[in-house]
Amino acid sequence: MAVRHTLKRWKAAIGFGMGAPILGFAFCYATQAAHGQQNTSEELDVLRLRPNFYVIAGAGGNIAVETGPEGTILVNAGTAEAASRVVAAIKKVTDQPIRYIIDTSADRDFVGGNAALAKAGRNIMAAGPEPLGGDFQQDYPATIVATERVVSRMSTLNGQKPLYPSEAWPQETFPDRRKDYYMNHEGIQVYSEPAAHSDCDSIVLFRGSDVVVTGDIIDANRFPVIDIANGGSIQGEIDALNQIIDLSFRPMPFVFAEGGTVVVPGHGRIYDRQDAVEYRDMVVTIRDIIQDMIQRGMTLPQIKEASPAKPYERQYGAKSGPWTTDDFVEAVYKGLAGKK
Repeated sequence: MAVRHTLKRWKAAIGFGMGAPILGFAFCYATQAAHGQQNTSEELDVLRLRPNFYVIAGAGGNIAVETGPEGTILVNAGTAEAASRVVAAIKKVTDQPIRYIIDTSADRDFVGGNAALAKAGRNIMAAGPEPLGGDFQQDYPATIVATERVVSRMSTLNGQKPLYPSEAWPQETFPDRRKDYYMNHEGIQVYSEPAAHSDCDSIVLFRGSDVVVTGDIIDANRFPVIDIANGGSIQGEIDALNQIIDLSFRPMPFVFAEGGTVVVPGHGRIYDRQDAVEYRDMVVTIRDIIQDMIQRGMTLPQIKEASPAKPYERQYGAKSGPWTTDDFVEAVYKGLAGKK
C-alpha cells in the first residue's frame, strides 16, 4: 500500500514537533535527492497528513497533494526522472485528475516534472464529457501556476536555449503578492516571497486543511539555501519564515496533541509551527552573530574559521555536497555586506 505511515505513527518515529533529526524512515529518500542520490527505481513514499492531503517524498523535493471532488492540486512536481512514479503514486490515493500544479520556485527538483504531470492531468476548464477525436488530456493539460519570475527562470538562459520545454512553463502567473483559489471546499492562497531562497519563491496555504507548503524557504535537511546569484537574500529568507509562522497555529497543549498547522518543507521531515519557529530562530541567531563579526572588522575567511553556525551544524551542516555550512555562512555574509 502506497500510504505507509499515518501522521501519528510518523510523528512518533521522528519526534514531530521537537526538532528531532530524521531517523531511518522513508523520508530519507528526500535527503538522498537533496544530495543528488535519487533512487530512480524505488516506489515513492506517500504520507497522509489529512483525510484529503498527502505528501510524496523521494521524487526530488517534497510534493504536496490535495484532492477532492473538483480534482487534485499539486504543490511542486519533483524531477523529470521521477514523473512517471509520481503519477503512479497519485493514482494510488485518488482517482481525481490533476487540475493545478503550483511551483514554489524554479528549482529543478520542483519543476522538472511539470510537463509530464500536467499532461497526465486535465485542465479544470475542460471538466465534463470528453470531445470526440484528438488527445483530450494532451489538448487540455493541468494548469501550472507560479510567479512571473519562475517563468522567466525556466524560459530564458542568457539568450540561449531555454532550460525547459514550453509545455513545462507555468501558464498562469501573478505579479502581485498573493493569488487566491477556491477548490474542493477550501481556500488556497499562494504568497509570493521575493528575495528569500531565490527571487521567485512562493508559500502555499491550504486554509481548510490547515497546511502550509514552504518550498525551499525551509529545508529540514540543511541550512536554508540562499541563492544570492538568483536574487536570494538573508533578510528575505527571514521575512518569509516569519510569514510561514504567521500563517500557522500551534495545537492546544496536552489536550489536542494532533492539532495545529502542518508545515511541509521543501525537503525532509514534516514540521509543525514550533519547528518553523526554531528554524527561524536558528537563521536569525546565525545572522546576528555574523553581523556582529562584520561590525568588528572580521573578513569572510576569519568568519568561516570562527564557525558562527557551529551550534547547529550537527543537525543542518555539511562539509561537502551542493550546499555546505561554509556556503551558507558565505551567503549570509554577502547579504549583510552587500556583496554579490
